[in-house]
Amino acid sequence: MLIQTRLYDIITYIEILQEKIFMEVIPLKFGPMFKHAFGQPDIFCQFVKDILGIEINITEVHTEYEYPKPIGFVRSIYDLFAEDTEKRIIVEIQHVKAEDFFDRFLYYHLISMVEQVGGYKEYAFERTVYTIVVLTSTPRDGTINFSGAISDMNPVSIDDGKVIDVYPHRLIFLCPRKVNDKTPPLIKKWLQFIEDSLDGEMNEKDYQHSPWKKILETIREKTIAPKLLSEIKDDVAWEKAKERFAKEGREEGLITGMAKGKQAGIAEGLQQGKLNIASALLDILDDKTIAQKTKLSIARIRKLRKEG
Repeated sequence: MLIQTRLYDIITYIEILQEKIFMEVIPLKFGPMFKHAFGQPDIFCQFVKDILGIEINITEVHTEYEYPKPIGFVRSIYDLFAEDTEKRIIVEIQHVKAEDFFDRFLYYHLISMVEQVGGYKEYAFERTVYTIVVLTSTPRDGTINFSGAISDMNPVSIDDGKVIDVYPHRLIFLCPRKVNDKTPPLIKKWLQFIEDSLDGEMNEKDYQHSPWKKILETIREKTIAPKLLSEIKDDVAWEKAKERFAKEGREEGLITGMAKGKQAGIAEGLQQGKLNIASALLDILDDKTIAQKTKLSIARIRKLRKEG
């Protein structure tokens, strides 16, 4: 009887293993991987349809997009950017590194609206701007306690509280780590997929249908092209470098920047903070990667190397 019981347990265990076919994947918290996976036009369109409830017609998704002419005072680079003849869609992946992400992406969202009003014609936003921000980690201060949140610009009547539907533009924040039973089903599936990827392993049997199967093949570790893998490794090195700075108390760049910001102006303080961080990264990352992470110019990074 004991032998039969153990045999039954072994068979059950084998059946469980067969049900779980895990594969190693590149987590979608890494910007290069997210852009590679979601930059496919069909995947991008399906994502937008399920999140926003609208269909778009596009043939290309731009990565690291900048408007041809500078707008505003701060350089804006959109991770994923697509546009059809009627709608403008922006998708951002943000592995939360700072507490200003709400303000930052409101700025990005507004820039895409302001860009339309250039020239001599009357004020008019001919294209609707939708900005989707995917947050793959949560700040320590607990400011995120939702799986999704929508901000729009429609005025609300003070007479009866009704929304006056005049501005269709929307800014959407999504947080895969906070998915719950109240998350709308279509959005929930996407957030669960992204969250499932974050530990680097996924069960292949859970994603047998499109678009999940296609994305899974895209992020499978063994199929990643060398150039993309190099970009991902730079992202990993950046994350590890920040962890090391925190452990060693080397976040002085940020602290110094904030202090100087109070004393001599926010812009100067932030610039000094970036310079201090870049200096600390010189022996870890290459010039191009440091420039991308700190938003400093390549020339400024090279000058730091000479000064060091």
